[in-house]
Amino acid sequence: MERTYVMVKPDGVQRNLVGEIISRFEKKGFKIVGLRMLQMDRAIAEKHYGEHIGKPFFEGLVAYITSGPVVAMVLEGKDVVTAVRAMNGATNPANAGSGTIRGDFAIEVSRNVIHGSDSVESANREIAIYFTDKELCAYKKILEDWIYE
Repeated sequence: MERTYVMVKPDGVQRNLVGEIISRFEKKGFKIVGLRMLQMDRAIAEKHYGEHIGKPFFEGLVAYITSGPVVAMVLEGKDVVTAVRAMNGATNPANAGSGTIRGDFAIEVSRNVIHGSDSVESANREIAIYFTDKELCAYKKILEDWIYE
């Protein structure tokens, strides 16, 4: 099974969307193997958004992501990276379809509620920023027999 990193951003936390978002992933059949709330500091933000250091929007991005608590989670399931990105919708909510998280809850790119890893490699890197191996739970749910062949 594949793992991905998902983060409910400060606007999603402030708007009381955490439960709704987690519920969508659980209803899809993905397993939560790591979950925590944190107030991101600049050092963590720079690790997370390291590829954007030096770009004109970087300081605004850091200011936003450190402005309030976030909910970090690791989801596990078949093709979970691709599926979560589809469930999240396009980065620009104006292009995100109805029924996606961003399509249903976001209006602005800079306040788009959620982050999901864009590849397995990114997921592994991002998971390591927020969780140690000991903080991730390996377990089998009985429901998995009804989700996977």
